[in-house]
Amino acid sequence: MRKLLRLDWDIIAGITAAVLAIILHLLHFVDQDVLLTIVLVLLALLLFRDLRREGHDEQVAENVKHARSSIQDIKLALDPPEAILIGPRRLRQESQRFCESAHGEMLWFNVCFAMFQSQDVFDLMLRPAIENPRVVGIQFVSNTSERTLWEQNILPKLKDCSGRKKVKEPRWVELPETLSFILADTDSTGTTEALLSFWGEPFMGRTTGQQAPRYIFRIKGHSDLVSRFVELERHHRSGA
Repeated sequence: MRKLLRLDWDIIAGITAAVLAIILHLLHFVDQDVLLTIVLVLLALLLFRDLRREGHDEQVAENVKHARSSIQDIKLALDPPEAILIGPRRLRQESQRFCESAHGEMLWFNVCFAMFQSQDVFDLMLRPAIENPRVVGIQFVSNTSERTLWEQNILPKLKDCSGRKKVKEPRWVELPETLSFILADTDSTGTTEALLSFWGEPFMGRTTGQQAPRYIFRIKGHSDLVSRFVELERHHRSGA
């Protein structure tokens, strides 16, 4: 039954009618004008059929295009994001969670020491990492212009932290970049992740005259940015 349904009955009917018309003409049952009329009608029917099928094919092609677009959207929705923007309301919670889930060596690259003049910012951003027992070392890579701020804003506050000995002397280099990131292995995904921020507005704002982070990006371990951060730190380390 399925084979019969797949047959093109329009073509079969047209061929059958044409053969019958030719036979009738040869037997002198119909004259040449009638035969010509039948042929023209058959050609018109076949042309109409092709036009109808062409419109159907275009509709099918359009549906396939939309289906592919929908599948791509679904795929993008299912893929985990490489970066998550974190705003002011979640900044404290996310920063603490990152530092508390970190282990091994942590890298703090091009961090603005001016913001640590505030004890609240220090307790929010740096203290959780220093007092995390699974973090064995904290290495800063900082601009040479930050040396005075390090001595004023960081060293005095380290004296009150139980894990202060794990904080190493910064590697002082020239850093023209305006980005800043914290790199660490985390327990949440078992991969190396990063907190990325940028100097200046809108990522940093002023609170009581001091700069403080306002927006940061949580960079997941499967992002190519993580390996790029590692290369960036390695480049400045070799040039130090």
